[in-house]
Amino acid sequence: MNVAAAGPADGQTKHILLLTPRGFCAGVVRAIDVVKIALNLFGAPIYVRKEIVHNRHVVEELRSLGAIFVDELPEVPSGARVIFSAHGVSPEVRREAQARKLDVIDATCPLVTKVHLEALKFAREGYTILLIGHRDHDEVIGTMGEAPASTIVVSDEAEAAVVEPPNPERIVYLTQTTLSLDETNGIVGILKQRFPKMHGPPAQDICYATENRQQAVKAVAPGIDLLLVVGSQNSSNSRRMVEVCVNMGVPAYLIDDERYLRPEWFQTAARVGVTAGASAPENLVQGLIRALQQRFGFTSVEAVEIKDEDVRFSLPSELKAPSQKLTTISI
Repeated sequence: MNVAAAGPADGQTKHILLLTPRGFCAGVVRAIDVVKIALNLFGAPIYVRKEIVHNRHVVEELRSLGAIFVDELPEVPSGARVIFSAHGVSPEVRREAQARKLDVIDATCPLVTKVHLEALKFAREGYTILLIGHRDHDEVIGTMGEAPASTIVVSDEAEAAVVEPPNPERIVYLTQTTLSLDETNGIVGILKQRFPKMHGPPAQDICYATENRQQAVKAVAPGIDLLLVVGSQNSSNSRRMVEVCVNMGVPAYLIDDERYLRPEWFQTAARVGVTAGASAPENLVQGLIRALQQRFGFTSVEAVEIKDEDVRFSLPSELKAPSQKLTTISI
């Protein structure tokens, strides 16, 4: 898709370009549904380890329904019911839950589970795993926990240039699912140059939703003056969309909702792109669009569809019923 080059704002009609795909991915829909269905089936309270997804609006809504969010399992009463977040957990956390006789419902995204299984497989085969990702992210912590003695986290190109695996002849790389495609390719390129015999995963670890949302940003960036990404500051995939746009020379801002809009952003912006991270609800996007129209004089909204998404993930076995076999997201 070609978007006309952006021009100066003065004297122009102000346009909003609304990107698709945006917002919830199938893994996020599944995770949120897990909490809501568990509350309906078992009643409150339901404990959730960590944020079920990285969006404070979602967390606040679920908290109002009776979910209790905790940082670690010792905060959960023995024998209570607990949900693991979409980002996954390490085997150590699972063992702790079993020892405390907790009734576990696992909302780990199936695409994250795929990376966990790859880590286990390669570790058993004697490979050192170079795990590309942000070492303080919940997903990376969980994946590394599958094979801590065999895993080295590589967070950027500088680390890729100096990492020293014990056996350069037998290494493999895996990645966090929510990374920037461009940044990851740069890291992988350095590693391949240093370790020609390095293997990768059978299929790309970066998830479809992360890739699609970044590609949509790339498609519209040449034709906008500014990009607004709806999402929380701790949302990795949301932050990566901002980085992708900024790297193309276009200002971009990550905001939780319309309350964080700043008038100076729109003094020279006539064409503004709007998208949302994979854990951001659509109602926040619509609220942002209304604010742009009412407060900053934007008069038209153009839908820019880059790709259709129709992905389905099964619910955890603890929650399956004949009418609840699949969770679907169609954009």
